[in-house]
Amino acid sequence: MSQNFVEAVNAGYSFKGEKAKIGVAMQDGNVVAGADVFLPLKTMNRHGLIAGATGTGKTKTLQMLSEVLSDNSVPVLLMDIKGDLSGIAAAGTANEKISERAKLLGIDYKPSAYPVELFTLNKGAGVQLRATVSEFGPILLSKILGLNDTQSGLVAMIFKYCDDNKLPLLDLKDFIKVLQYVGNEGKKDIEAVYGKISTTSTGTILRKVIELQQQGADVFFGEKSFEVEDLMRISDDGRGMINILRVTDMQDRPKLFSTFMLQLLAELYAVSPEEGDMDKPKLVLFIDEAHLVFEEATDALLDQMETVIKLIRSKGIGIFFCTQNPQDVPASILSQLGLKIQHALRAFTAADRKTIRQAAENFPETAFYKTAELLTQMGIGEAFVTLLNEKGIPTPLVHTMLIPPKSRMDILSDAEIQQIVNQSKLTAKYSQEVDSHSAYEILNQKLEAASQAEEAEKPSEESSKTRKAQPKEESFFDNPVVKQVGRTAASVITRSLLGALGLGGTTRRRKNSLW
Repeated sequence: MSQNFVEAVNAGYSFKGEKAKIGVAMQDGNVVAGADVFLPLKTMNRHGLIAGATGTGKTKTLQMLSEVLSDNSVPVLLMDIKGDLSGIAAAGTANEKISERAKLLGIDYKPSAYPVELFTLNKGAGVQLRATVSEFGPILLSKILGLNDTQSGLVAMIFKYCDDNKLPLLDLKDFIKVLQYVGNEGKKDIEAVYGKISTTSTGTILRKVIELQQQGADVFFGEKSFEVEDLMRISDDGRGMINILRVTDMQDRPKLFSTFMLQLLAELYAVSPEEGDMDKPKLVLFIDEAHLVFEEATDALLDQMETVIKLIRSKGIGIFFCTQNPQDVPASILSQLGLKIQHALRAFTAADRKTIRQAAENFPETAFYKTAELLTQMGIGEAFVTLLNEKGIPTPLVHTMLIPPKSRMDILSDAEIQQIVNQSKLTAKYSQEVDSHSAYEILNQKLEAASQAEEAEKPSEESSKTRKAQPKEESFFDNPVVKQVGRTAASVITRSLLGALGLGGTTRRRKNSLW
């Protein structure tokens, strides 16, 4: 039976092209010599799932896969929700357990630090990530705010109006100012060109934008916009950069996290050319605590996420979700994930047992394991593995002892984090917050100019008294009909000033978005 097992594993995990060893297959609780499990780099753009109960080794698996990709010159982006991935930047330390595991796996354990770039969304230590409202576009922004069709149409009209009148929408205060303007001072003039505007809709949109602000979105929206090409860098020693986005405060702000993820994926899709089949991906994203992406997502957002998952792999980009329960990922998206690494699950309730049976049914059938039973018995750092070969065919399901990470399996100190930030080539590029001349300032200036013009039309109190004290001969301009024509003309001029908004402001040209 053991010989058949080794032959089955070798046949299923022997790939053409670049590959990397991630562990050795196990049978009856023992590591089977010669049954090496490899990862084909060619199919790493087919996306994947890393799942398992707390304490089973998911994070260390994510860390190990990041190292494997970096060693093969593939850049990585890690969403570090728990704050325990920064240790990749420091070399690990060999101990008795690691040495014993390395011996079982037939590998030489060589501690190594990896090239790391730290990023932040909330002005923490690291390179600040930002994006403008214009770069989101009306469709994505509407979906994030959960707007209905009527409200979404109004947002699209606002973007069109701002584009036509050169009003840059950079941050949320720009968008709020335009919302207030179209619902008040500018409503009549704008309706003449773009159609009716519902005051109720503008009020609803404004409340939802404020809700997003309360989750800290003001920090994210603005300039200088982040360029996603900076995520695809190779370090000076030829290894792929491991970009760690430290979002430890996002667990209680899922809408902001979901907002960022969708915009990032849309931007990656927009700027990346079609690549077809590549020998290895250009970038791989690992989303830890992936349930946060889907927790408050509407059906429309889930549809957009599914579309991105399907299409972005042709751009040479892979996306991996890391979560406790496979059911955290919607079935439509789960079906798109080619690589599955399933750590142990815990069965404390009848619902847990049902979940385990469902998880077992999602794996390829195997004659070597009782999958549902073994799912509750695997040790730390062990997992079921199945992936896609070069032909897109699932490999045999194998119980695998995974290789340990070579970097530190712990977090960096504050001093070590600051040292990485200080040495970063991107910190200076993105650290300075820019408040460009945009819609907020332009509208305020126009409203002020209109107010001054209106004041100029009013005769001063002193002039009025003088005219009353010194009556003069009635002229053509004193005729009441002529006066009414003059007041009408002045009113038209004032409205024209309020509507003439085609001045000033520059921003990065909005890229064509998937949405």
